[in-house]
Amino acid sequence: MLYSLTGKYIAAESNFVVIECGGVGFRCFTSMSTLTRLPAQGSTVTLYTFMSVTENAITLYGFSQKTELSCFRMLISVSGIGPKAAISILSTLTPEDVALAVGSGDYKAITRANGVGPKIAQRVVLELKDKFKSMGAPADSPQGAKGGASLSPGNAAAAINALMVLGCQSSEAARLVAGLDPSLPTEELIRLALIEMAKGM
Repeated sequence: MLYSLTGKYIAAESNFVVIECGGVGFRCFTSMSTLTRLPAQGSTVTLYTFMSVTENAITLYGFSQKTELSCFRMLISVSGIGPKAAISILSTLTPEDVALAVGSGDYKAITRANGVGPKIAQRVVLELKDKFKSMGAPADSPQGAKGGASLSPGNAAAAINALMVLGCQSSEAARLVAGLDPSLPTEELIRLALIEMAKGM
């Protein structure tokens, strides 16, 4: 299975790019977010990839950031959500926005994506939250790492769930959030935790 592609960015359409590697052009379907982050055509780029293999086709999806690929993988794990819907969501919302929507139960934010109605958006939120529970995500009152003080339950739990949408393990997400000021809003907890997570990459 392909992990990434590094090559010359030679072409683009509204929903895919072509990356030339060793004389072969790979068509990678992608989000508007990735398209807007790419440099000028002719530049060398790296895309993190997901290969979908079905009876009728082999399709490659590529993203400029690992967090976007992780979010894409989580979205297509939801029943009824295929790659096209996942791309639509990620073309409208950043991975952090999706993570926050799931962590806080805000399904209406996901309906902003083209072709995603309330029922699908609710399914995304409910199934991903259930997935976190089965993975051992913290419940209502994660414990802080400093002095054993409890974090603000709602904000901390939402931030931890959001980080898991982006591919962070539950234990690592809890550690990152536990080291932050528990009085901060959920959005700020997520932002600061992502900064700390990026330092370790």
